[in-house]
Amino acid sequence: MGDANKVARGPSQAAGSLMVTGTDTGVGKTLASAALLHALRGRGLRAVGMKPVASGCEDTPEGWRNEDALALQAASDPRPAYADVNPYALPIPTAPQLAAREAGIQVDISAILAAHARLAAGAQRVVVEGAGGWMAPLADGLEHAALARALGAKVVLVVGLRLGCLNHARLTARAVEADGLRLAGWIGSTLDPSFSQDYLALLHDSLPGPCLGVIPHMDAPDPRAASRALDVASL
Repeated sequence: MGDANKVARGPSQAAGSLMVTGTDTGVGKTLASAALLHALRGRGLRAVGMKPVASGCEDTPEGWRNEDALALQAASDPRPAYADVNPYALPIPTAPQLAAREAGIQVDISAILAAHARLAAGAQRVVVEGAGGWMAPLADGLEHAALARALGAKVVLVVGLRLGCLNHARLTARAVEADGLRLAGWIGSTLDPSFSQDYLALLHDSLPGPCLGVIPHMDAPDPRAASRALDVASL
């Protein structure tokens, strides 16, 4: 199982890849990832999304489907096949590592890289959304850092803007860099509408990468509207 963390970079890096991680689960990674896709497309780039491992999927006539993966598929252009967006669709709504065990599935990084290569063949950017936070494994033996390295991906951190996020954001940024990866930037995701601008200034001062934008609090998430808050020129 540990071999997944030793996979070398392969041909799936034809497109520039962004690995989107978060300070925790439920901080708005999917909204930020879909907004990134819209913002990149707004700059004339072909951009597609990917959710390699997703739990909490629903059984549909087309097969197992995940709400987050569907949102990324909808925000992509060209529109990719669902099986490439989400190679591992797991039924149980829990940590992917546990959901895969429950389903009796062994997540194979080679299958993820093959799906990514198909996406990259028709796109200039592939936005890869992780699961939970940076240190939450994607599966037994597969860490976010290993996948990001295999994809040659830059890392974008989504910071859930609420009390306590400064600690989570700094710890995550430190972990990303300790893993030898580049933090290309961070996105603020406003979870608390009363979040202090003074607190936000502390994040600007504390994080090593540039702020790509702050997505306002949204009762009904709208990736296209959220994309207007982002500046992706550096990506």
